[in-house]
Amino acid sequence: MTSEPERYDVLVLGSGEGGKYLAWHLAKAGHRTAVVERKLIGGSCPNTNCLPSKNEIWSAKVADLVGHADQFGMVTGPPVVDMRKVLTRKRQMVDGLISMHLDNYKTSGAELIMGTGRFIAPKTIEVSLNDGGIRVLTGERVVLNVGTHATIPELPGLAAAAPLTNVEALELDRLPGHLVVVGGGYVGLELAQAYRRFGSSVTILEAGRQLAGREDPDVAAAILGMLRDEGIVVHLGARLLAVQGRSANGVALEVSTPAGAQRIVGSDILVAAGRTPNTAGIGLELAGVALDPRGFVAVNDRLETSAPAVWAVGECAGSPQFTHASFDDFRIVRDNLAGGHRSTRGRLIPYCMFTDPPLARVGLSEEDARRRGIAFRVAKLPIAAVLRSRTTSETRGFMKALVEAHGDRVLGFTMLGAEAGEVMTVVQAAILTSMPYTGLRDAIIAHPTMAEGLVTLFSKVPAQQGQA
Repeated sequence: MTSEPERYDVLVLGSGEGGKYLAWHLAKAGHRTAVVERKLIGGSCPNTNCLPSKNEIWSAKVADLVGHADQFGMVTGPPVVDMRKVLTRKRQMVDGLISMHLDNYKTSGAELIMGTGRFIAPKTIEVSLNDGGIRVLTGERVVLNVGTHATIPELPGLAAAAPLTNVEALELDRLPGHLVVVGGGYVGLELAQAYRRFGSSVTILEAGRQLAGREDPDVAAAILGMLRDEGIVVHLGARLLAVQGRSANGVALEVSTPAGAQRIVGSDILVAAGRTPNTAGIGLELAGVALDPRGFVAVNDRLETSAPAVWAVGECAGSPQFTHASFDDFRIVRDNLAGGHRSTRGRLIPYCMFTDPPLARVGLSEEDARRRGIAFRVAKLPIAAVLRSRTTSETRGFMKALVEAHGDRVLGFTMLGAEAGEVMTVVQAAILTSMPYTGLRDAIIAHPTMAEGLVTLFSKVPAQQGQA
């Protein structure tokens, strides 16, 4: 017989970005709050995704710098990468982040319950505790923050090959001899370049016509050239048909390409082919929570689900798959609970891919604008024209800005180049404040910085038709 549920004001399932911040905030405000987390304290970002990947990507950057040290006047021997030390550095960072999270739970008063939760009734969760036993919890308000996991396509032999995902790739204490990456999106490209710089041979298989499918063709072409120049083999229009063998012990991939069938042999396979929401098998139907056709929690623009007083935040709600988007989800729910009227409509979400050089974009791309029938003017500037890049020998890439055709409003900005994410934020602020592009064109920006390139870029915006 099930005991009477323990009652909470707020119950959060999953401890990712949006959920943990909401729990801390509401607990500090005096609400009895509990967070149920299966494994990763703080969610995937500090444990397995954003920060660990950028940690190891930076180690790969150092390896690349050492490998080219002679270009900077340094005399060194051939670089040797110790993957155990790379892993140790990453784990030390993660341990520190977990400690920070535990401190936040303690100081906020939110209760962290480690266990696997599933709904057994509306707003009621049964938790199988990690250290044994069962607890049944009910909340006056419930927030779903269960995230996503890497999708493993149903292809012959793929699951049996025990493929790496981003999680396992960031736990390797060895260097793959030949890493075959399935997927040419952000995760696949970041890890492909990192492992190439560590010393692996790397092959990328991308089913689409270009890498980074959501980007403009000129951006994708620049990324392709960048990776190929580092010795990465890239197959576009490549459809994986079947896999033999087992990752770490050797794999053989049967692939259909525009040039015909190919058999690609590697030591390891990494699958980076999208994300699947963690919504199956947790009793959402018993909670009255509807899903969309892709399995994500169906929400309105206030992140409310089909069940009363139940919200969903982060990737499981179909929000853009970035930690900063999940954090904004927290702010939307927080403010609306306080009587506000915040919405996900019209959010300006920035994109960053942490290759080297990195890619950053905010607002519309050229393809976006054409699809929406929005007329625009475009300006483009090679990174080599930004003098800061000459001092660091990081001259690869370009900046691109879109400005409305019959006005001065900035529509979008893309940069492939050193410090792209930081420079993009300047343009994002201009868009958010409705600053005309001339404000950036005429600004006095410190020299020599990468952001200084914005002055030159926006000076290149073509005049409006009919104007001199």
